[in-house]
Amino acid sequence: MKKKIAIICAGGSQLPLVNKAKEMGIETHCFAWDKEGYSKCKGIADYFHPISILEKEQILEKCKDIEIDGVTSVNNDYAVPTVAFVAQGMGLTGNRYEDMLIPGNKFTMRQAFSRNGVKSPQFVYANEESDLTDFQFPVIVKPVDRRSSIGVIKVERKEDLQAAIQQAIELSYCKEAIIEEFITGVEASVDTISYHGKHYFLGTKDNEYIKWEDHFLLLSKHYPSRLSPEIQEKMKVETIKVLDAINFRNGASNTQFIITKDGEVFSLEITPRLPGNRTHTNIILSTGYDIIKGVIDVALDQFEEPVFTDNKYSGLCYLCKETEWAKQVIENKENDSDIVEAAFYGKDEPLYGGRSGYFIYQSNKKRRWN
Repeated sequence: MKKKIAIICAGGSQLPLVNKAKEMGIETHCFAWDKEGYSKCKGIADYFHPISILEKEQILEKCKDIEIDGVTSVNNDYAVPTVAFVAQGMGLTGNRYEDMLIPGNKFTMRQAFSRNGVKSPQFVYANEESDLTDFQFPVIVKPVDRRSSIGVIKVERKEDLQAAIQQAIELSYCKEAIIEEFITGVEASVDTISYHGKHYFLGTKDNEYIKWEDHFLLLSKHYPSRLSPEIQEKMKVETIKVLDAINFRNGASNTQFIITKDGEVFSLEITPRLPGNRTHTNIILSTGYDIIKGVIDVALDQFEEPVFTDNKYSGLCYLCKETEWAKQVIENKENDSDIVEAAFYGKDEPLYGGRSGYFIYQSNKKRRWN
């Protein structure tokens, strides 16, 4: 008898998950609004249920009726609590619902980090009485509940602070903001997969961002990180502390860091799901490990310890005005054996942040094109 898996969300980012589950002979059930942009998996998944991913109680009752064997999602922050709620309500492999609310709020996340000895920026709840005695300007102000750096503001002067707080509050769903210590350095992150509280490292990577409108956009990422082995080891140690701080026990995750010129490693945040921007593709290219299958196996409680068949460099670079050099790489992709995939976006595709194309590479050596 086929196993059944519930996939919370049905946007384009879930297509690799749906296709892999079907390839594995698993019956797929997607839950999402039946609206354009939210239901790309409709007609591809075996079953589509037009229920918003925020309606966790309705989804739980439907999953009980279906008698699903597992529940999961990738690349959607708002699906994370619902996945946990359904798994907990049915006694399936997952995380506690209460724990998965913690990383969705930057203030509660920082509190969890502080309680568990995670090294991260100083922080304080943002209001007119915020005590900034131990802070130096500039500082960072951000909404507590937005992702992709939406509403993140660097405040250079104290007299500009209240205006920044008000702006962040307006962009917040729950109308709350946080003030954080501003730390300069390079950004990197660690990808992991966890099963019953045991964490497995899948790779370290360097991330490059640009500011666009009210948030930051990824320009490029490269596996493995080019940081020293000592720094990467520090990142791994802190990753375990971060995961344990929010009691993350099952599934894929990404922990983000900033590393100062003095080699200090600060934990910025934890994303308790598989990230987007083709992370699954780069992990496979770098290690040979199929992370999408791993995510499904965790949900179905049939996970086996990862086996890495490759040890290569891989990455993704977007084309935009800041990376005009990438245009030539895309145009000449046939002449570079390291280019796995490259394309310009079509006329009907939105040029998010002006990004008009991309390329993905795999190499036996470190590569830089610019």
